[in-house]
Amino acid sequence: MQGTPRGGGRNMISINSLTVAYGGFILLNDINFHISENDKIGLVGKNGAGKSTILKLICGIQNPTNGKVAVPNDVKIGYLPQIMEHHRGRTVIDEAMTAFADMFAEEAELERITLELAERTDYESQAYQDLIIRMNEINDRLAFSRSDNPQVQAERTLIGLGFKYEELSRPTETFSQGWNMRIELAKILLSKPDVLLLDEPTNHLDIESIEWLEGYLRDYRGSLVLISHDRKFLDNVTNRTVEIMLGRIHDYKVPYSKYLELRKERLEQQRAAFENQQRMIEKTEEFIERFRYKPTKSNQVQSRVKQLEKLERIEVDLEDKSALAVKFPPAPRSGDIAYKSVDMKVGYGEKVVFSDAQIEVRRGEKVALVGRNGEGKTTLMRVIMNELDPMAGESKVGYNVNIGYYAQNQEDILDKEDTVFGTLDRIAVGDIRLKLRDILGAFLFKGEDIDKKVAVLSGGERARLAMAKLILKPYNLLALDEPTNHMDIRSKDILKQALKAYDGTLIIVSHDRDFLDGLVDKLYEFRDGKVKEHLGGVQEFLERRKLENLSELERHYKPVEEKPAEVIQKKEEAKQEYQAKKYVSKEEKKIRNRISFLEKKIEEYETKMAEIEAKLMSPGPEDDVMDLTRAYLENKRELDYKMEEWSELNEQLEQ
Repeated sequence: MQGTPRGGGRNMISINSLTVAYGGFILLNDINFHISENDKIGLVGKNGAGKSTILKLICGIQNPTNGKVAVPNDVKIGYLPQIMEHHRGRTVIDEAMTAFADMFAEEAELERITLELAERTDYESQAYQDLIIRMNEINDRLAFSRSDNPQVQAERTLIGLGFKYEELSRPTETFSQGWNMRIELAKILLSKPDVLLLDEPTNHLDIESIEWLEGYLRDYRGSLVLISHDRKFLDNVTNRTVEIMLGRIHDYKVPYSKYLELRKERLEQQRAAFENQQRMIEKTEEFIERFRYKPTKSNQVQSRVKQLEKLERIEVDLEDKSALAVKFPPAPRSGDIAYKSVDMKVGYGEKVVFSDAQIEVRRGEKVALVGRNGEGKTTLMRVIMNELDPMAGESKVGYNVNIGYYAQNQEDILDKEDTVFGTLDRIAVGDIRLKLRDILGAFLFKGEDIDKKVAVLSGGERARLAMAKLILKPYNLLALDEPTNHMDIRSKDILKQALKAYDGTLIIVSHDRDFLDGLVDKLYEFRDGKVKEHLGGVQEFLERRKLENLSELERHYKPVEEKPAEVIQKKEEAKQEYQAKKYVSKEEKKIRNRISFLEKKIEEYETKMAEIEAKLMSPGPEDDVMDLTRAYLENKRELDYKMEEWSELNEQLEQ
């Protein structure tokens, strides 16, 4: 089912008869769909299906083999790729403020135009009038974009994405790649594009930041095209799902979970219709064959032949049914305590990451480590693996515990020069070596794939290869650090079921709520240098944390200081609101009087501006252009204020 234009808004972007081919392999085959101004699209499909390619095509980073992508000139696109270069040399807040570069440039241009108008004398020329028009355009745009203080917007967005207020003055280079990705995301959101293209934005976000981003995107008024392997995130943010499968697209005007239901129904209906049609064709062909040579039936035979020729044959959409087949070997028995720390302090050099940690993981427990990036989850994994010694306290792995470790930075751990097969062959021992091809096949490495070098593998393929290494030995404790990053939704579901069936102990770092839900029964939260135990699953944890989160945000967030006049104005507004509740009718009379006054003032300002504009178009020898321009801008500013107040007061009366 090819995509069709959606209602509810103008088409922002059109993808027309688009094909992408590499040699003899067709990645995208003659696809068509449109992105309208109210669309929030989840772009889904297996790793390698072409999702990221579509975003690059829309941005013009990549060109199609055939077809085209039509983007209107006035549409502003904000694009967050999976991998990006990060800027250095600025603080976090200063880097985020670069999102307002266009606004600051327009303010500078306005100042330049004002100076130029003061110096020019060609008052009747087209160039002079064009400057006046340009000045008005900039003023109108700035009046719209200055709805909130840029610094306040930047601080609010960065804190929503997980930064602490005191971290905003730190240089960007002192943060990890994941935190720098958050800065880039903040810049994109602050630039307020017409269309947001986000390629797996939750990969480096913790659970609370993901929830903040969900709220932001739900309220976002532009178009959104989102690639994500987080089922709940897709359900909470999108209203349309575009699936890429085997080079074609299937377009559903529903969120992800509903799309799965409709897709299943569609395929069942297709198969039923196909089977009915095949039975009808079979009977018709039997009739033709039986009566082909009987003159008395010749008219009927010819009619049936023509009927078959005109028949539009039903096709059943091809499905990509390849999937992981993960089953962990039975876990050898360990002691009752798999891992324990007492009064443990951990850090690097003089920097303490967390302290006084009391952690106990018992045999067979499935435990999640959650919290902001940089708070110590991966650091604890390194301590468990004896890659890092505690500064103080005790850290102890239990009796007969054999750990299978999946590190987050597979990029650094896997040998890029080795092949897929060689990666397993180097560590496999005994009879398991005879099954390496079967194991790789279960992880979707088939045929020539096993001879590929690690260097050319995608993020999802490297994740699968690293997971395949854990099948080679019977571990009784799996320590998994962000194993689902870059995995598609189907692979994540299969891995989750395999981990639920695993009879050993599990310690997992993840920010994927859907993946953790129903898998773990205990969480350790890393926050502000401490480690806190939470019994129960991820849903209970989130419900408890929401109650704490409001006070936490208030504690960290410090808005730009208000000027005394603004404070007085706010106090006055609060006072008026209180009085309004007591004396509604009296206050309504005041509002109507104020509206009447404002309407007179608005008319006065409009008259003054028209007079000044006429003089600017043709100034006399006694007219000072600089003074006229300044007067025009002052009147326009006052007019804007009065118009805004007039609009607000009318809204009050309507309520």
